[in-house]
Amino acid sequence: MFGPFERAVAGRYLRARRGERFVSVIAIFSLVGIALGVATLIIVMSVMSGFKDDLLSRILGLNGHLGVYSANSAGIGQFDELAARIRRVPGVTSAVPVVEGQVLLTGRSQNSGGIVRGIAPADLRSLPSIAGNIRSGSLDDFQGDDAIAIGLTLADRFGLDVGSKITLVSPDGAVTAFGTVPRVRAYRVVAIFQAGMNEYDSTFTFLPLQAAQIYFQKPGTVTQIEVMVRDPQHVSVVSRAIRDALREQPVRVIDWTQSNDSFFAAVQVEQNVMFLILTLIIVVAAFNVVSSLIMMVKDKTRDIAVLRTLGAGRGAIMRIFLMCGASVGVTGTMLGTVLGVVFCLNIERLRLALQSLTGTTLFDPTVYYLEHLPAKLDAMTVTQVVLMALALSLLATLYPSWRAAKTDPVEALRHE
Repeated sequence: MFGPFERAVAGRYLRARRGERFVSVIAIFSLVGIALGVATLIIVMSVMSGFKDDLLSRILGLNGHLGVYSANSAGIGQFDELAARIRRVPGVTSAVPVVEGQVLLTGRSQNSGGIVRGIAPADLRSLPSIAGNIRSGSLDDFQGDDAIAIGLTLADRFGLDVGSKITLVSPDGAVTAFGTVPRVRAYRVVAIFQAGMNEYDSTFTFLPLQAAQIYFQKPGTVTQIEVMVRDPQHVSVVSRAIRDALREQPVRVIDWTQSNDSFFAAVQVEQNVMFLILTLIIVVAAFNVVSSLIMMVKDKTRDIAVLRTLGAGRGAIMRIFLMCGASVGVTGTMLGTVLGVVFCLNIERLRLALQSLTGTTLFDPTVYYLEHLPAKLDAMTVTQVVLMALALSLLATLYPSWRAAKTDPVEALRHE
């Protein structure tokens, strides 16, 4: 498409000589603008994708991919048999009976609302988000009727350590002549975990299943069965299979797409909006390419006229300036892609370095839920950004190149 003649002339025009520096400076700024736009778009989209995936993995790692709940307030009886039936459903990897309730946590003059989950010791040890993140104590002591495991943030807030006591207060107490008396029970901390999500580390506590059944007065029943599946992205298929397997049981099946739909929908909308907003950076840089090419065409009017009189056709002139603009766009896009990929691969190191230099917290886990800055490089997203930048750069060169090809050599040389 581009012959040696067009490449030679375009290369000459891109190498500015004395008196032609201004046009080249504008071209350089256009190149830098495209590079920064592409890099920014790759970085932001990667961070948002990483945030979404990391948050999803942590939420599902603790809550399960779907839950089987009782259709009434009586709870789920014969839960071991029901869990065994659920495990036989294709695609299910585990089914864990759970007793869950809200309580008031008190200890050392501190009070906080929290969630208590009763779970069998063996099932708790099978949860990677808990068993793989024990910061103090051991799950081997998670047994009996007075053991409890708490999050690291809650332990720091209350000043608790392994062996300390924490008191649970439930509003669903015994009804007496003087009103409802809350249930109050102290438990001994045997393990402190750090799930990696601040909200969980500050509110979730775990009791052995039998101890939770006693505390919440649910003998022989559980509030739910948490199910983990092999492919969380296709959880609806497994959810329908479980409903069919438990059709005669008075239960409700709710998967993570239903229980967290509004949250993840908001994250997806924000991701799409950020993509559109940051695309404007590349659009502005493309307008700079237009302005630099128009100035180059104006500056090279005499040269264009001479080339035309020597036999160069309009197509050759158009290809020369197309190559000039495309060179800026392609170079800027490639530099931006490299910069964005390198930044994403080292984003956590850069965050820690900036944090140590400035002495500030750049990613507060109490605000952003997570303990670190995640970034997930997606090949499809990077490809879309690169193709979009190349397309905008090519479109930006069309009008100036067409104007250059339409130049009349007679009119251009009349006053020379």
